[in-house]
Amino acid sequence: MTMQDNLKIAHRFLEKMGSGAAPEEIASLFSANLEWHIPGDSGALPWIGRKSGRGAVENFVRESSTLMERIRLDVHDVLASDDRAVIVGELVTLITATGKVIESPFVIVLTIAGGEISNFLMLENSLAVAEATRP
Repeated sequence: MTMQDNLKIAHRFLEKMGSGAAPEEIASLFSANLEWHIPGDSGALPWIGRKSGRGAVENFVRESSTLMERIRLDVHDVLASDDRAVIVGELVTLITATGKVIESPFVIVLTIAGGEISNFLMLENSLAVAEATRP
């Protein structure tokens, strides 16, 4: 894949996430053998930790829409190389169960092979996430 191809895939991912596309439609951008990782307290939210397969994406889309409300998502940069795309930004999220708000910078690293996202790594303020999910 080229840098331009990987930029397009990253932008397609952001567009689908922002448009409210169906979980299966978003997951179609990912490899069936996807490796998903969001480091942090795996007991805080169901999508944190290590997961695998497209189901991880589908579950994230479904569960995040019921467990939190996205208040703001600002994408500052989308960068790419021949095998990765990196999304840099800030997000503000309300955890519906607690009413607490998380403000966090984030970086999403997408490893891309054969036109599909094969590895998803999201780095965010995991301490703020864990604290916001506790009453």
